[in-house]
Amino acid sequence: MNENRLTFKEMCARFEVTPRTLRYYEYIELLAPEKEGRSRFYTPREVARMTLILRGRRFGFSLEEIRQWLLIYQKQGNKTQLEAWLALADRQLADLTRQQEALAAAVADLHALRDVAAAQLDTLPPAP
Repeated sequence: MNENRLTFKEMCARFEVTPRTLRYYEYIELLAPEKEGRSRFYTPREVARMTLILRGRRFGFSLEEIRQWLLIYQKQGNKTQLEAWLALADRQLADLTRQQEALAAAVADLHALRDVAAAQLDTLPPAP
């Protein structure tokens, strides 16, 4: 066996994903492990793809967006893939910034409401 390959179980452990997740990524063609009988083996290429998939998920990209982006490299090369990545990243950065601003406003509102409630509590008589 090639020492650069990971087994199905090793791949799950390395990336802290469930077997179901790994099988699903194969099903939707994000990953294509080598198969020997019923065993699957993941090459450094698949490990790199998995790293990109999980990074993309962390940034909020859909699996379909990630799949399409990975396909660009196979069909059109690195330059086109990087151009697509920049467009996706710019769009996602704008979305994340909007979400961050909305979350900051919600946190500020909750702090203010909490302070009002705390001040009201101080003016009420003790509970019987």
